[in-house]
Amino acid sequence: MSNATIIDEKVLNECLNEITRALLQSDVQFKLVHDMESNIKKIVNLDDLAAGHNKRKIIQQAIINELCKMLDPGKPSFTPKKGKTSVVMFVGLQGSGKTTTCTKYAYYHQKKGWRPALVCADTFRAGAFDQLKQNATKAKIPFYGSYTESDPVKIAVEGVETFKKENCNLIIVDTSGRHKQEAALFEEMRQVSEATKPDLVIFVMDSSIGQAAFDQAQAFKQCFSWSCNCYQNGWACKGRWCS
Repeated sequence: MSNATIIDEKVLNECLNEITRALLQSDVQFKLVHDMESNIKKIVNLDDLAAGHNKRKIIQQAIINELCKMLDPGKPSFTPKKGKTSVVMFVGLQGSGKTTTCTKYAYYHQKKGWRPALVCADTFRAGAFDQLKQNATKAKIPFYGSYTESDPVKIAVEGVETFKKENCNLIIVDTSGRHKQEAALFEEMRQVSEATKPDLVIFVMDSSIGQAAFDQAQAFKQCFSWSCNCYQNGWACKGRWCS
């Protein structure tokens, strides 16, 4: 588009086609891409633009705004409140980087003046506590975990209570990685959530899984949103209206 002498409908379509191909090749959902393209065409009406308008800039700004809108959840991000202890629980797939992200999240808030602490409620993966311990020690952040206790709910509750007494105002709970088809691990995650009553649950995933992220995120969300008998019966939860 920057090389075009005249900015017309053909140039706009070529530009949008290139962006569309790039997004689809990166496994972005077709509906999102189609909606983005339609919205840009509605905003950029070249026939209605008076002479003298910078058409390139208008098109570029419309594209940037629509790309940002695709990533916008539509509500402000969670912010811990001063004078209150906030509990943040991290969940996600195996190997998605939860433990590392927990430490980065804690370190970021430590730099902002908060007193974070890390709790390792991952009793499923060998070496999980060692990894969190190593990361927390490097970042100089207090941590809690156990080599002998196998109940993640007990560890989570004890960790949260311990750090509340130590006046830590941001307690981060790291949980075991799981997949949407692992009913037992989902039930465990729900129990940890009910026991610690987190103010925020953060779902961590690898963006390279593409559209599969939607199914995984939806399964995790359903686990926290709806109460049902599926997990007790060993089934994968099918949604709100399961019997």
